[in-house]
Amino acid sequence: MSSIKVLVVDDEARMRRLIKDFLSAKGYTILEAGDGEEAIDIFMSDKGINLIILDVMMPKLDGWATCSEIRSMSNVPIIMLTAKGDERDELLGFKLGVDEYISKPFSPKILVARVEALLKRSKSNEVQSAVFGVLEYNKIGNEVKVLGQEIELTLKEFELLTYFIENEGIALTRDNILNNVWNFDYLGDGRTIDTHVKRLRSKLGQAGDYIKTVWGLGYKFEVGK
Repeated sequence: MSSIKVLVVDDEARMRRLIKDFLSAKGYTILEAGDGEEAIDIFMSDKGINLIILDVMMPKLDGWATCSEIRSMSNVPIIMLTAKGDERDELLGFKLGVDEYISKPFSPKILVARVEALLKRSKSNEVQSAVFGVLEYNKIGNEVKVLGQEIELTLKEFELLTYFIENEGIALTRDNILNNVWNFDYLGDGRTIDTHVKRLRSKLGQAGDYIKTVWGLGYKFEVGK
């Protein structure tokens, strides 16, 4: 458990200490940041962070901006903490890529349970390497092969394929794909998904058939059906 690193970002030292005490008791390694800018610096310098607990109201760079910046670099699980209970704030958080949303005041035991559940879910969804029919996938090496031949993909194409693979058998809407692969950085619409899928299918050749169109909804990655 000690290999699991959690970055706690809150401008209140007392709140950071409270969260740290409860999570440390579970064996997690805790890193702390007092504002968004410090959080981003720590995250960029330490690639081993497994989860972020992020407060909304902070000086220099608030939680929303911090979340958006981190989401442009990583899909690391994020739990947002806020004193606000407005539904619009929750919706904004989810649009920015927040995985869980907890309003202050909260039960530290509930927070720990959410952390454990989110880490478990994140681990179960993550595929490091696998073989799907004629397709060989290696996330760590950013490598894709079809029939033993390496396929050159752009970063976005690789991220798109990764999202499909990590959600194998699940019908994904264009909004699902846009929100998780583009992280709302793209200002257009779902048609960009169709363009990228078409290009990805073409590059994958025979394995391109594994990305199936779900009419009226979006796409699904499935082999042999």
